[in-house]
Parts: sequence; structure tokens; C-alpha cells
Amino acid sequence: MTPSLIRGRPRRGRSHISARVAHALLGVVAGVVWLVLPWMTINDDAPVAGARTSAAAPAEDTSSGTDLVLPLAALAVVLVLAGYGSVRRMRRTRSRTTPAAAGTTHVGAYPAPAATPPLADLDERSRAALVAADNRLRTLREELTFAEAGLGPEAVAPFAGAAEAAEAELAAACAIRRRYEEGVPEEAAALAGVVGRCEEAERRLTGAAESLGALRGLDRDPAAALASAETRFRELTARTAGAETTLTDDSVAGYVELAKDSLVTATVQLNETHQATASGRPDEAAHHLRAAETAIARADALVRAVTRLREALTGAARLIPAALTGAEAELAPFRDGTADEGETRARLLHADAVLAAVRQETTSGQPYDPLGVLRRIVHVTAPLVTGRSGVLPVAALLVARESVAAADDYVTVHREAVGAAPRVLLQEARLTGDLPRADILAREARDLAERDVRLRGHPA
Repeated sequence: MTPSLIRGRPRRGRSHISARVAHALLGVVAGVVWLVLPWMTINDDAPVAGARTSAAAPAEDTSSGTDLVLPLAALAVVLVLAGYGSVRRMRRTRSRTTPAAAGTTHVGAYPAPAATPPLADLDERSRAALVAADNRLRTLREELTFAEAGLGPEAVAPFAGAAEAAEAELAAACAIRRRYEEGVPEEAAALAGVVGRCEEAERRLTGAAESLGALRGLDRDPAAALASAETRFRELTARTAGAETTLTDDSVAGYVELAKDSLVTATVQLNETHQATASGRPDEAAHHLRAAETAIARADALVRAVTRLREALTGAARLIPAALTGAEAELAPFRDGTADEGETRARLLHADAVLAAVRQETTSGQPYDPLGVLRRIVHVTAPLVTGRSGVLPVAALLVARESVAAADDYVTVHREAVGAAPRVLLQEARLTGDLPRADILAREARDLAERDVRLRGHPA
């Protein structure tokens, strides 16, 4: 609606009202003049004779009363007309403003602002955007590994930089989402921020993936990439056979079997690539080769998780005696009577109980979980650490690093079934400088991811 229309309507309304008011006032003035005029025209001369005066008196009274009837009637008519006009104006005003109040657009009205999407829809959209962007990032990084083997580190460096930039956007989105879940006042603004950051990450990843695909040229000549994938496939097959172990840790239960399944999928896709290449179908060959690379990368993550856990368990077992000694050094300042009361005293008593249980468990001759034992030492002493021992920070780093890596591998392998919540916690675990807290967040992320997989099933 143009400004002239907006400004013109009130001006015309005021001119009509002024004219009607002027007419009403004119009528009132006319009526008053008509009423007063007979009094102004009465004969004030004295009567000539008494008989004449007495005879004329009734006639004058009658004439005065008759003269008053018409002015009074005119005044009443004017007042009635003025009241009627006022009522009509009020009705017209209400008829114009009522539709606008109900949401109907009329001449001179500004358009209503666009409605904000429901919060539930925006929440669902933000979670879906997080999952999609994180999956795209993981896929690009898997392809970068294969591209680097064939093209070299320098050729893929720009794409690695794009992946890092996208990860920064995704980390910001996860941080916003985390604050929202903790109660950010501006819920809609927070969720819109999550969506915006994820869309920017997707834009960077899409551009990098398209450029990398053009550089690799799998749809033109997949021979070199196919040979590289088959070499990695053979190496991974040998590693999978060596990864079969008697590890009883639940965190890698079934990993070797899943790795073997992925290798079977890779075998099928590599064979399809060969057939499509021989038949002169380069686009189809490129599709099967990328599927084979994805299966190989999944098997690699599973085998790497088993190998890394075995190394972490060995390192934790070696570190436990030194960690127990370091824990005693950290607790010593609190045993001189300064912690007789309050929370510090309660923490000291709890730490003593946990450390005593750990010593009994590690010297009983029965199997135990070295990583779990080291985790208990780290967490029970964390509130009382004063920096007197350098071994506890090393123990905390080992524990946190394994928890974050294990959760990350699990999300990578089962990413088709994992929702947004585990990814948000995992991102916070990566960025926090508090190692015991990083361990807690990563383990919680792993628990949530496993719950998602139980609800949605393993990826096909």
C-alpha cells in the first residue's frame, strides 16, 4: 500500500466530520436566532387606553406562544439530525476497524507479519540439519583418505581445509543446540541459529565434495582409484583377521563380525566396479567404487577401535600403580586436620574408600578392567587435585581420549541410525578442557548412540 493512500484516508475522514459538525452548529445557531427573534420584535410602547390594553393582552399572549412553536420545533429537528449523523459516523467507524482487528487487510492497513514456524517444527528441523551436516562431514573425510592415497596430500589440502571450516560451523551449531537444551530464553532464535550454521556447513561440504569428485574423475577413469581401494582392502582383511581377540569389553563386542560384514559388502561393490568398467559404464563404475570405499572405511573404523582399545587397556594397566601413588600424594595435604568438616572431608573419605577397593581389586588375582579402574582413580581424585602429582593428568588424558574416540567411531559406523543428541554431546566432549568431564560426556554420547541404534536398527 502506497504512503499516499495511507495518508489520504484519515484526511478525508476529518474533512467530512468537520463539515457535518459545521452544519450541525449552523442549524443550532439558526434555531437559537429563530427562538430569540420574537423577543427582539415585541412592541415596548405604552398602551393608549386602559380598555384597549386589556382587550389586546390576550391576543399578545396567544401570538407570543404561537411564535415560539416553530423555532422550538426547528431546534428539535436540528438536534435530532445531529444525533443521527453522529450515530451513523460511529457505526461506519466500527464497520471499518472491526475487519482489520480480525486480521482482514483493508485500504491503508499495513500487512501482518509472517507467522513464525511452530517451535516443535523448528526443533525437528534443527536436529535433522545437525545429523545431515555431521554425516556429510564424515563421508567427505572418508573420501579424503582415499583421495590422498591416489593424489597426494598437497592435492587434497584445500578440501581438508574446507572440511575443517565446515567442522567449525558444525561445532558452533552443536554449542548453540547444547545451550538451547540447557534452557536458552530465545528458543526460536537459538534453533534458527543451529539451522543456519548447519546450512553453511552443508554449503561448504557440498562444494568441496563436488570439486573433489571432479578432481578424482572416477566417472572418467576409475582404474587408479580402484587399484588403490583394492590395496587397502587387502591390508584391512589381514588386520581384521589379526583383530580377533578374547577382549571381553562390551564397547567393542561384535566389532570384528561387523568389520567382516563390511568387507563382504566391499567385495561385492569392487566386483561390480570391475564389471561396469569392462562394460563401458563409467558412471555406474564410479557409483560402485564409492560404495566399496564407504564399506572399507567402515570396516577400518571397527578394526581400529578394537586395536586402539587393546592398546588403551595395556597402557592403563601399566599406569595404575603410579596413579595410586599419585592419588595418595594429592590427598596428603587434606589429612593434616584441615578437612575435618564439610564437603572436603566427605570427598576425602569417599576417595579413601574407592582407592582401597581399587587396591583390593587389582591385587586379588582376578581379571579386572584396567581402563575402568584407572577411570575410577581419575574421577574420585579430580575434586581434590592440587597438582602435586603429574601422573593423574596423564591418566585423565588416556581415559578421556579413549572414551571420545570410542564414541566417535561408534557414531561413524552407525551414523544412519544415530540422532542429534549424541553428536552434540560428543562435540562438547571434544572441545572441553576438563578431561574428567570430557570422559563423562563422551560416555553419555555413546550410551545415547547405542539407544538410537537399538530403536532404529543397525545400518544396512
